[in-house]
Amino acid sequence: MRSASKVIAVTAVAAAMALAACSTGNTGSPASSGAASGGSAGGQKYIAIVSKGFQHQFWQAVKKGAEDEAAKVGARVTFEGPASETEVESQITMLTNAIAKKPDAIAFAALDSKAAASQLAQIQSQKIPLIAFDSGVDSDIPVTTASTDNKAAAAEGAKHMCALIGNAGKVAMVVHDQTSRSGIDRRDGFIAGIKANCPNVTLLDPQYGGGDQAKSADITKSIILANPDLKGIFGSNEGSAIGIVKGVQELSKTGLAIVGFDSGKDQKDAITSGLMAGAITQNPVGMGAATVDAAMKAIAGTSQPKTIDTGFYWYDKTNITDPKIAAVLYD
Repeated sequence: MRSASKVIAVTAVAAAMALAACSTGNTGSPASSGAASGGSAGGQKYIAIVSKGFQHQFWQAVKKGAEDEAAKVGARVTFEGPASETEVESQITMLTNAIAKKPDAIAFAALDSKAAASQLAQIQSQKIPLIAFDSGVDSDIPVTTASTDNKAAAAEGAKHMCALIGNAGKVAMVVHDQTSRSGIDRRDGFIAGIKANCPNVTLLDPQYGGGDQAKSADITKSIILANPDLKGIFGSNEGSAIGIVKGVQELSKTGLAIVGFDSGKDQKDAITSGLMAGAITQNPVGMGAATVDAAMKAIAGTSQPKTIDTGFYWYDKTNITDPKIAAVLYD
């Protein structure tokens, strides 16, 4: 029989091991990274980042930029987003949970620019600095918004589309959504760009694929079958653009000018092979870095502009290897 002192010692060790296991367990969702608990630790500032998504390479590049910048300035970040860019309720839940962690700042890229109104009010009441990124929100609560000038970027894509189709013909659009600021601005920017550069082009009503490749491919096939004289088609984000390419391939359609938005390996391959004419790339790594930088300035009370333009570039097979362009492309 073991002595009482040995039983007590073993019990204490087991309890300590159980406590350690609980404290190091992963309590976050699969679409998240970083520690689960919030608040400053030892003077280190904590920034909770809630993204529009997690699966596209674009968001992984934003995450990398945020984490690299956080490492440089000695901050801690968590980065999470829903599995698809249609899951507004899931994103709102993530934002609510982020608030509960009591971070020093929150960064938020809204799927629906109005759906988070009550959470934004809570953030304001708790005096947590809020940074919007990629997509702004219909509110004055964010200290600043770090994003691409999406209207100007999409208008640039429209200008290239006009040149590709000889300023004449019929053009379609597959847009990722009509609720986020980026979806709205890219749609409106492309429409304005067509009107400004080739007003005689017939622009079909935008179709919305949620940024989902399969859904965007199905939409593309429906558009092509209904419009056999189609000359060009624009995809407003990575998922939309790749969906267009897949739809075109599945129909064995040739002669279409495809203009995309964002980057990623599949888009780069499509441009290099000639399936896609070109695309607008953002600077996602720079956007992530700018978001963390803005959050740290907000925590310190430093004045900032209401918007931070993180830039964009047109790229096609003629300049895809240019060092300036290659630096903002991602796989």
